Amino acid sequence: MTKGQGEWIRRYRAAPGAAVQVVCLPHAGGSANYFRPMAQALAPTAEVLAVQYPGRMDRVNEPYAGDFEELTECALAAVRREVDRPVVLFGHSMGALLAFQVARRLEAEGAVPLALFASGARPPGAALPRHTRAETDEEMITDLATLGGTDERLLDNEDMRELVLSALRADYRILASHRRDNSTVACPVVALTGDSDPVVSIDDARAWASHTAGRFDLHVFAGRHFYLDDHWAAVSAVVTRHLGTHERTRTG
Repeated sequence: MTKGQGEWIRRYRAAPGAAVQVVCLPHAGGSANYFRPMAQALAPTAEVLAVQYPGRMDRVNEPYAGDFEELTECALAAVRREVDRPVVLFGHSMGALLAFQVARRLEAEGAVPLALFASGARPPGAALPRHTRAETDEEMITDLATLGGTDERLLDNEDMRELVLSALRADYRILASHRRDNSTVACPVVALTGDSDPVVSIDDARAWASHTAGRFDLHVFAGRHFYLDDHWAAVSAVVTRHLGTHERTRTG
């Protein structure tokens, strides 16, 4: 696994022979480590590169990104540096909005991604969920419990709780600077969501269809906002299946 000061990409399972690389972008408050199960599941068919935002895990001593545009540009630069094969973008929640902007910029440079997977997110033209405007620690802790996906033991430890909330506060500030965007990408878009997600309805997920000039697909799983935790194998199978469809289309 690569890591270090200022480094944005993590590889948890190298797959140098893979024909495709999948770049994963985490949710607000999240880290690259969240996508370790996908890296294991997709290798050796695809190599997973997970983006590590500054200010968390091994980058905890680095300053957070200032706003959504800065985070987008830094993630894009990392993709340019590290990707050397056809690429798929997979973003969860905040990461889906970030993946969309990275896809737009790549396409403007003539590097169209094979697909964009938008997980657990309202589309970029929609209003952000209410919980992203939480102001107090108590509000954020309540929202974390509602959304799921956070080990409650972390919140019971004062030091760990502050690390979790600090990253979340920073990412909510970043999201507050996100500008609603009704544009489209050329690549196919695959939306994924939990059927009981309290902040992203199935109709919200379906609305991603208006943001692609290509093919659109929707996959609904049992679960809440972090449905991924119980469905890594199934989600990875969806990614693999779409990669197979692309390969058959390319060679057909």
